[in-house]
Amino acid sequence: MRIASLVTNGRPFLGVRAPTGDAFVDVSSLLESAPRDLGAFLRTSKAEREMLERVVRDARELETRARVAVKDVTYRPLLGGGKVLCLGLNYVDHANESPYEPPKYPVLFARFATSFVGHEQPIVRPSLSTHFDYEAELVVFIGRTGRNIPRDRALEHVAGYSLMNDGSIRDYQMRTPQWTIGKNFDRTGSLGPELVTPDELPEGARGLRLRGLLNGKVMQEATTAHMIFDVAHTIALLSEALTLEVGDAIAMGTPGGVGFVRKPPVFLTPGDVFEVDVERLGTLRNRVVDQSELEKS
Repeated sequence: MRIASLVTNGRPFLGVRAPTGDAFVDVSSLLESAPRDLGAFLRTSKAEREMLERVVRDARELETRARVAVKDVTYRPLLGGGKVLCLGLNYVDHANESPYEPPKYPVLFARFATSFVGHEQPIVRPSLSTHFDYEAELVVFIGRTGRNIPRDRALEHVAGYSLMNDGSIRDYQMRTPQWTIGKNFDRTGSLGPELVTPDELPEGARGLRLRGLLNGKVMQEATTAHMIFDVAHTIALLSEALTLEVGDAIAMGTPGGVGFVRKPPVFLTPGDVFEVDVERLGTLRNRVVDQSELEKS
């Protein structure tokens, strides 16, 4: 399944992509008790989720009134309501192009909900900096709570996968030994468009081509097989210290080709369009606006 947190006519709803690809099944209109966003969906019981899946399957077959065309929806950021944990330097080529050594243990930082927008929503270059950089990433959502999760059982805790642009304000990121401030300016990152369940992908989402495109030009390209810490290993390591809860998201790092290491540097400017494209998952697309432009609207 492909699941999204959406809005139509001012009403938030949970959508499941129709097989035709041009519409969503509005789950929230089919059942009064149905969740209206991804986090609520992930927290439903197994029995409730099976009932929802059955209702969605019937709706897909019957082409009911619950069908909403893609052109009529607005995407909300695909947040699960839990922690958003991000890996740094998790591709060898990105570690090599940075001032740092490839990590022997995951480099971890956090992003907060206010730093994200959804698919096709504008990301914002802040008035304080022009050093606005892009990072194309795969994201893992946790669907089952656990602590000290064995590596060989780690994928049992995955609810699905999505995409992220880990938009970064580089000069602020480098002002302190840790990166939190440069990774959390409001509306500088994007997350979505959909959660793709594991049954639609290779085990651990391994070996998928990942690209970052700026105005249609490929700036980043790798496969998820090039990650230093793969999905299962990452879940096992993080759960040694943290309880991974339903709705948590883990961004798996970005490959080489980011803007600040290029000569000359390439930073996002108003009017640019950046896309994160991952094979079999889809494309996350956002236009860049200046903060002053957003404040006028």
